[in-house]
Amino acid sequence: MTLAPRVVVVHRRTEYDELLAHHGTRGQAEFFLRSRGRDITEVDVRHTAVMQARQQVASAVPPDWRRGTVERADLARFLFAGDDIVVVVGQDGLVANAAKYLDGQPVIGLNPEPAIHPGVLVRHPVHTCASLLTTVAEGRAVLEPRVMVQVQTDDGQRLVALNEVYLGSPTHQSARYRLGLPGGARSVSPRPASWSGRAPVGPLVRPAGAPQPAGAGTPGGGPVLVRP
Repeated sequence: MTLAPRVVVVHRRTEYDELLAHHGTRGQAEFFLRSRGRDITEVDVRHTAVMQARQQVASAVPPDWRRGTVERADLARFLFAGDDIVVVVGQDGLVANAAKYLDGQPVIGLNPEPAIHPGVLVRHPVHTCASLLTTVAEGRAVLEPRVMVQVQTDDGQRLVALNEVYLGSPTHQSARYRLGLPGGARSVSPRPASWSGRAPVGPLVRPAGAPQPAGAGTPGGGPVLVRP
């Protein structure tokens, strides 16, 4: 007997959730924001948009399909199956967070706040979720593998990431590097490279190759994004 597809929804707590967890009550959270020149109304609106998006996604999953949900903070403890369909609801960085724990699973990135998030990795409107799930399950989706960067340090630590790996002092937020090429040649870069922890537009990623049919997988692990 063939098992029904499993959809795993990846999400993160909203700013409203974080404020309540830290301050205990809505009133205290509102006071905190007001003391910093902000209005809780903005936080409410964004929280509502994300919660409505998650509800839409839950409704879009066929009733006979299996389903799972994982919050960003629990990704390291969640066991993804090789045939999962992963639905990320949130900002681009959430796809990068999930990517470290994926090995070729198709990822549908849904953008609940298109006016705020650039949508480099969360490319799809939330209302398209149902049709995208069907397309992926039927093997008709066009998939785009993403390259993972891997760094192994001198002391044996292995770091894997989708967009970049920061190497530097834990007390610093930026670093300046001198790059070298095989054979000892210096980098031909006209200026030293640096990393500030911020990308001007969105995650700095590039496809591994041309789009390919569903089921192709990603050699070496990582996500496979579902294209529009």
